[in-house]
Amino acid sequence: MNELDPDAELLPRIARGDQSAIREMVTKKLSRLLALGMRMLNDRGEAEDVTQETFLRVWKHAENWQSGGAKFDTWLHKVALNLCYDRLRTRKDYTDKDYSDESTPELIDPALIPEQRLDKSQQGDMISAALAILPNRQREALVLQYYQELSNIEAADLMGVSVDALESLLSRARRNMRALLAEQGVHKA
Repeated sequence: MNELDPDAELLPRIARGDQSAIREMVTKKLSRLLALGMRMLNDRGEAEDVTQETFLRVWKHAENWQSGGAKFDTWLHKVALNLCYDRLRTRKDYTDKDYSDESTPELIDPALIPEQRLDKSQQGDMISAALAILPNRQREALVLQYYQELSNIEAADLMGVSVDALESLLSRARRNMRALLAEQGVHKA
């Protein structure tokens, strides 16, 4: 890989137990991992557990990290996704989950008037609910591309599929999301 891995210098320091390196890693990655867990699991507590377990694995495996292969961030996302899928497999029927306001934090535009904030919050809840109903692979593709902001190449690599297969998943996911949101009366703003 020609591109430098921005996290490579932190891993040897984490392996030595350098507290500042651990804090730096958590600061850099916490919000993205938590967002990934929230979007995949639709449960804040489980997302926090997955995020914590992911960081524990970083700490445990930092001394074995070898640069030159996949980027550390790709490995980190793969660990978090695998932990999410482990939790999803243990659920009896995860699509019938109660979607409370706590399930997905929404960034609120302070310029919005209260009625607009409520509408935006309700739309966010409906989007989260629709996302939770999608088949796992479609949800994963959407989350990686739109919420984790990975490129198609990175997302496809992480999912273990070709870019064409990823684009097909994204196309089906978008179509399903539009249909689900139309049923709920959500329109594009």
